[in-house]
Amino acid sequence: MLFGDTIALGPILPVDVPRLFQWADDAEDARLNEPYRPLNWHQQEGFWLNAERDPTRAFFAIRSREAGEIIGYVQISRIEPIHRSATIGIRIDRAERGKGKGREALRLAIDYCWSHLNLTRLTLSVFAGNETAIGLYATLGFREEGRLSAALFIAGNWTDVILMALHHPDRPAAAPAGGLLVISSPTPLCR
Repeated sequence: MLFGDTIALGPILPVDVPRLFQWADDAEDARLNEPYRPLNWHQQEGFWLNAERDPTRAFFAIRSREAGEIIGYVQISRIEPIHRSATIGIRIDRAERGKGKGREALRLAIDYCWSHLNLTRLTLSVFAGNETAIGLYATLGFREEGRLSAALFIAGNWTDVILMALHHPDRPAAAPAGGLLVISSPTPLCR
């Protein structure tokens, strides 16, 4: 487990599945992620409890250190060891929002990605109207890299999706898109 001051990140347990299902099947909260659709219990159970079978994803339960109960989760997906990148996402129970636990969980998860997975770049997507999440991501160093205009139809409205990324501060970024990486050498590389 990974420990913060008020929360810990650890494995998803079978006892967590009912809460995870409840969150995923909440039409009000779904509008922050995707169009709402009723879910299948067995598919959700398999999704959450079989993550270790897929090396491109890692899921963490966010647990209150005080009570030990699940209060949210962090998903790390599309883990690309060659490109040293992944996509990250978070969900916090409504009752726990605004208490700094999401920030603490993301800091732990980002450190996990840098230290344990040896990643250099993390990406995420967020709906343009989710100002609280956008502000949180910005304070952690994520920067907007693009916007998909009217990309999704959520609760009767077209919604823009903002693409954000965070680069490891101590690791060099790749060559600019379309550019060449120039290596200077005191002697010619070819003769």
